Amino acid sequence: MKATLKYLAGIAGPSGYGSKTTAEQATRDFSNSSNSQITAIITGATSGIGAETARVLAKRGVRIVIPARDLKKAEIVKEFIQKETPMAQIILFEIDLSSFASIQRFCAEFLSLQLPLHILINNAGKFSQKLEFSEDKIEMTFATNYLGHFLLTELLVEKMVETAEATGVQGRIVNVTSVVHNWVKRNQFNFSQLLNPKKYYNGTRAYAQSKLANILHAKELSRQLKARNANVTINAVHPGIVKTGIIRDHKGFITDSLYFMASKLLKSTSQGAATTCYVALSPQTEGMSGKYFADCNESHSSLLANDENEAHKFWKGTRVLIHR
Repeated sequence: MKATLKYLAGIAGPSGYGSKTTAEQATRDFSNSSNSQITAIITGATSGIGAETARVLAKRGVRIVIPARDLKKAEIVKEFIQKETPMAQIILFEIDLSSFASIQRFCAEFLSLQLPLHILINNAGKFSQKLEFSEDKIEMTFATNYLGHFLLTELLVEKMVETAEATGVQGRIVNVTSVVHNWVKRNQFNFSQLLNPKKYYNGTRAYAQSKLANILHAKELSRQLKARNANVTINAVHPGIVKTGIIRDHKGFITDSLYFMASKLLKSTSQGAATTCYVALSPQTEGMSGKYFADCNESHSSLLANDENEAHKFWKGTRVLIHR
């Protein structure tokens, strides 16, 4: 109850920010002391939180790379950002995050540009009400939200380590997750069933499971990066409940009867992008890794999300699948 009242009132946490903080406010202390321009890849940046994240980072002088399934939408976002920030560098690529082959093509194309890579924001999210499968024959929500971002990160993390070494600027990976990861019980979280649900499919459960997987990914990769003394961090962020396409298009996520009440708790898009931008740019998050953030403050994820053994086991299973 206390936490809910704090959220509604927008009371600031230890960071000095809270639920009402906007993305621009959360990045006002950012300054790039390096001579090289910061480069960020942001998935899901053609609308909603992702587009706002791209706009604010571009306003802070960051070069933005937008891999998108719909290049026409990406071009609209690019024009919108450059109208506000004419000097912004925005690079567009095509990608389908549910396809391993498409992700590999994008990474090869990006790496061929020989640009530095400081920030990777795994933001794109899919909520599939009906059971459908990717071209790799994997359940679509899990393939897009988790496996696609896992492979993308794996193919780019060495570039981030190299960039950090060359520039002295810490690399930052941000996995956008959700508080609904708390809904997942241990007996519901089986790797093989996530790939191909054999029993009754539930879209909300599949979404929650994919978001739990995003946190476990951050936990395990953080451990590995620390073990090799790499100057790259990875954290998971919950943006809050924002009126995005996932909320609008899927009544199974929030029912009509609850929507009016829920709307009082919804964040604006700029407030929703705040935590992502804060973790990606703020000097306050320098050196923080393997953490879970909400409302621009370190927060608590579920016991299952904090299970290091589960995180390591899940990472191993994922890597075997991807390199199969």
